[in-house]
Amino acid sequence: MTASADVTRLLQAYREDNKSVLDELFPLVYAELRKIAQHKLNSERDDHTLQPTALVHEAYLRLIGQHSVDWQNRAHFFGLAAEMMRRILVNHAIERKTKKRGGGETRIALDEAVSFAEEREVDLVSIDEALGDLTKFAPRQAKIVELKFFGGLTNEESAEVIGISVETVKRDWRVAKSWLFNRLN
Repeated sequence: MTASADVTRLLQAYREDNKSVLDELFPLVYAELRKIAQHKLNSERDDHTLQPTALVHEAYLRLIGQHSVDWQNRAHFFGLAAEMMRRILVNHAIERKTKKRGGGETRIALDEAVSFAEEREVDLVSIDEALGDLTKFAPRQAKIVELKFFGGLTNEESAEVIGISVETVKRDWRVAKSWLFNRLN
């Protein structure tokens, strides 16, 4: 059985209230979760206090704490993991900003993940607000940005999570990037 099939099987067992599978699940998903976390933190400021391991553990604990999730497969799990990491990073940025009474914005580079014409640094909280606005009229495009930018998922993985074609992901990605570029400038 492939690792992907193992993860899907374990998620389904967990959904059916078999908590003992968590000991088997974590080693299978840890490396990929760590890759997503490292991808996100590579785009963060150098002095970020959150480490990849802490981000992975926090996201994993929140994910397994979800009681109403109907785990479909491995891709669904990692899609939700990317979303959870985004929330954790945004909450961390808001908390840090609040502690400094409005100063010290958390900055991330919109590098190859978004590949705008020029490399820019953008406030994580601003990106989150822009994604909130994008979600109001183009929820699928916002989800693609979240999966690709915050989760580091490929077009193929994003297509699998959302249940659309790779070509649709590519098209929506181009439109969403353009909209975000204009919104953030």
